[in-house]
Amino acid sequence: MKEDLLPKTVSVFREGYDLARLKADALAGLTVAIVALPLSMAIAIASGVTPDRGLYTAIVGGFLVSALGGSRHQIGGPAGAFIVLVAATVSRHGIEGLLLATAMAGLMLIAAGLLRLGDYIKFIPYPVTIGFTAGIAVIIFASQIGELLGLTFPEGEPGPLIDKIPSIVSALPGFSPPAAVVAGLTIAIILIIRRFRPTWPGLLIAVITASVSASMLSVPVSTIGTKFGGIASGLPMPSLPHLSPALAIAVLPDAIAFALLGAIESLLSAVVADGMTGRRHRSSMELVAQGLANIGSAVFGGICVTGTIARTATNVRAGATSPVSGMLHALFLLAFMLVAAPLAAYIPLASLAGVLAVVSWNMVERSAISALIRSSRAETLLLAVTFLLVILRDLTEGIVVGVSLAALQFIHHMAKGLKVTNQDDERPLENTDAGTVIYRLDGAFFFGAVASASAVLDRIADGHRNLVLDCSGIQFIDTSGANLLAGVIRKARRDGVKVYVVSDRPEVRQLLSHHDLHAQDIVFTRTLSEAQWAIQGNSL
Repeated sequence: MKEDLLPKTVSVFREGYDLARLKADALAGLTVAIVALPLSMAIAIASGVTPDRGLYTAIVGGFLVSALGGSRHQIGGPAGAFIVLVAATVSRHGIEGLLLATAMAGLMLIAAGLLRLGDYIKFIPYPVTIGFTAGIAVIIFASQIGELLGLTFPEGEPGPLIDKIPSIVSALPGFSPPAAVVAGLTIAIILIIRRFRPTWPGLLIAVITASVSASMLSVPVSTIGTKFGGIASGLPMPSLPHLSPALAIAVLPDAIAFALLGAIESLLSAVVADGMTGRRHRSSMELVAQGLANIGSAVFGGICVTGTIARTATNVRAGATSPVSGMLHALFLLAFMLVAAPLAAYIPLASLAGVLAVVSWNMVERSAISALIRSSRAETLLLAVTFLLVILRDLTEGIVVGVSLAALQFIHHMAKGLKVTNQDDERPLENTDAGTVIYRLDGAFFFGAVASASAVLDRIADGHRNLVLDCSGIQFIDTSGANLLAGVIRKARRDGVKVYVVSDRPEVRQLLSHHDLHAQDIVFTRTLSEAQWAIQGNSL
């Protein structure tokens, strides 16, 4: 097996795995499981499915991501970024459509990994990443306002943000103070623990405190038990998603969106883990593992799986040494379902909404946004466009348009970097007469720069015997740039001008040779000195 498609678990056991590392990984796995427990249920409920499906995802998907992945510290499971997509898929195609889309996304991720597309997916520009993450955070928070305030929506809560706002305003007369108090208590506990005891499991403590308080005081709020009847006390029997050609075609756009976002999130999370540990992940293997994890999750009734940045960072900070910690985190969650599932029925939905409200606030990278606004107007525009498209239109559309705009900005920047200068006044060649004209090209000579370069090169005056094109400063050339050079050379040859091309890059000569230019049309030299030697009638 090639190294880039080798799971990190194999590498870890080849290095040698002892009891000390197992203890460290077990402690880290338990820490992450405590964080993942309330979060997995909250994400599932916000996604429009039952809370146990979030646990299935964290258990099955999380285990496979760690066991087969290309990162030593990646933690997989349900992610807040998928809430919008999953909820929309469930509303359009039902749970069967969601499971099929999840499995199809898994197949796409496996194909992307086998085709080594991981390095290309990581090219998502930073402002786009910040913009769509902030957009997702706003949508997640908006989706929890109903539970935070105890609102009811007789005709159902709309999914799109634009439609949701009027519905929330209309439902405000039904505001429930008990639900708001429970949500506020949860948020307050999380923030207080984070401020004074940051190593404590704030999310779990907050949910337990709110649940116990609401139960003992008989607070009239909706709970997991009243809405869902509790959660299962174990994993269901595996079964393949319902497959039909019509359903597969219908959910194909959703599957593509799942695969795209899953790849971005998982690789971004792996990069964060690399930065915290000094390790390097294997992006191709990570994508393959994410694909297998999504298929496994769908088989057991779970939702989309991806690498989760917050849980992965928690895993690193807790002292994890290998993927074993992620595998143990999944087993700890399974133990919870087997032992304590009935207790989940007492968890107030307002408390889980408070958890997601804090999560959505943390997702907005305020310092990064501030830095972008101060440093670059172009990248600020890119961030704003991505953010607005995500909240007003669609997540996938926001990413695609953001990446496209970033590409155009890059092309414009690189095109401006190309310089074409007439060096006659500098006289870089000694002992040559006025019949020699020299043009130097610096920068990337590609399709985006052809127009500006053509405006200069087309003005080359007649009456010269020798034309020197100094291409030694060209950093990159594509077929469009080569085609322009070929046109300049042909024009010069028709006028009886001898052309010298200065470059030590083989690709320049190779690309020009594909434009039907013959040896008698061009004299290639590696340096200006060689060009001077040839102009003076010496052989190279």
